[in-house]
Amino acid sequence: MANRTAVTEYVLLGLREHHNLETVLFVLCLAIYSVNVLGNSLLIGLSMLDPRLHSPMYFFLSNLSLMDICGTSSFVPLMLVNFLEARKTISFPGCALQMYLTLALGSTECLLLAMMAYDRYVAICQPLRYPEIMSGQTCVRMAVLSWGTGFANSLLQSLLTWNLPFCGHSIINHFFCEILAVLKLACGDISLNALMLMVATVVLTLAPLLLICLSYIFILATILRVPSAAGRHKAFSTCSAHITVVVVFYGTISFMYFKPKAKDPDLDKIIALFYGVVTPSLNPIIYSLRNAEVKAAAIALLGGDLLSRKMSHPRCCPSTL
Repeated sequence: MANRTAVTEYVLLGLREHHNLETVLFVLCLAIYSVNVLGNSLLIGLSMLDPRLHSPMYFFLSNLSLMDICGTSSFVPLMLVNFLEARKTISFPGCALQMYLTLALGSTECLLLAMMAYDRYVAICQPLRYPEIMSGQTCVRMAVLSWGTGFANSLLQSLLTWNLPFCGHSIINHFFCEILAVLKLACGDISLNALMLMVATVVLTLAPLLLICLSYIFILATILRVPSAAGRHKAFSTCSAHITVVVVFYGTISFMYFKPKAKDPDLDKIIALFYGVVTPSLNPIIYSLRNAEVKAAAIALLGGDLLSRKMSHPRCCPSTL
């Protein structure tokens, strides 16, 4: 018990041997983070202001945008400050909160992407029952389930992690308090933690991916039965942005965890950093470029038409989603 020294502050190594590179990363991450916050805030604003975007698909997209803002904001601001500091530190409560939020929001994103795939499946494969199945109340329940499951899982993982003995170890070899980096500090048995993380990965990452794949198998089969080429194109265009986001999200995860281990550990940290910062900023870009309704709403907002329409047609209650 004497070895279980209480730690009040952690040191984040970052790229301590490449300070010039950290300056470059500061500029890049600040620019990307700004795009992320502004782009996702614009998507949320458009979905609230434009009546054409008052549908389940854009309700879930707004949730995804909010999650991307919260996820990056949980670690990027402090990381940017640390890029300019010689000694990079974070308090114990700050580290615990950062680890909890990053894990919770990452799990929530997987579930939200699966909910969005189910929404597209119902819209294309069962269009006549779409208003009944994807009612406003159902959409809210699905969103609450996604957020609640992600945060509950993170709470469990965090409690298991912080109950481990750390023997006074306080140097985290990362840019922020990521759970795997924190577990490396433990001086006790982490087999239970590893098991629970594996179970959570299967349930909250691979199971949603399986649901997404099954949804698109049925969607593809339905689209191929559409007699006209214009009809097939219209049906597929409603899914293209979501497919792109799923490919980017799961593609970066696969590359990060299944690639050969780099000889330089700093390279792995940089890859993880860009996964956490760059991927969320791509979602508003993808939906803006590949979605005609979002582009039309953005043009209307810039022209001032959207705000005038909003004043004359207040948004309906959630039950009309």
